[in-house]
Amino acid sequence: MTYVEMTDPDQLNASASVPGLALQPLERSSPLVPDILARVGTPYGWRSARRTPDGWQTWHAENPRRTFALLSLDGEPAGIVAYDPHDHEVEIKSFGLLPDFIGKGLGGYALTLAIRRAWELSATAARVWLHTSSFDHPNALRNYHRRGFRTYKTEETTRDTP
Repeated sequence: MTYVEMTDPDQLNASASVPGLALQPLERSSPLVPDILARVGTPYGWRSARRTPDGWQTWHAENPRRTFALLSLDGEPAGIVAYDPHDHEVEIKSFGLLPDFIGKGLGGYALTLAIRRAWELSATAARVWLHTSSFDHPNALRNYHRRGFRTYKTEETTRDTP
């Protein structure tokens, strides 16, 4: 597991924009939240890929401030971002593109949009952070570093795979 952080919005190394790629707020209750998180996470064994309706309810209750944003390309859902805002930090809880949108040059700008939104979620945030694992897309950590995140912790973990 690799943990990365950005401690100032000026550390963002924005990617070139991608015409038609947008990030819009998504209601917590939207059926797109579990649907897209499950589809994004299935190739990587994310818990969201096998979460039950009760599991989703529990996951939402973990942080009542948890918020979501839909990544879309020309109006078509392309991915999702889940945020856990706190008083002095924002965790990007989940970030990913749907499988059909991977490998099309969208990841850098999608992450740029996600980071900008993270900084907007808490006026007092001193950092934005996330974690990734070796089970995630092989380019994920490279994209995080390219956008300006720095690694602050790594740890060996185990997890059950489906």
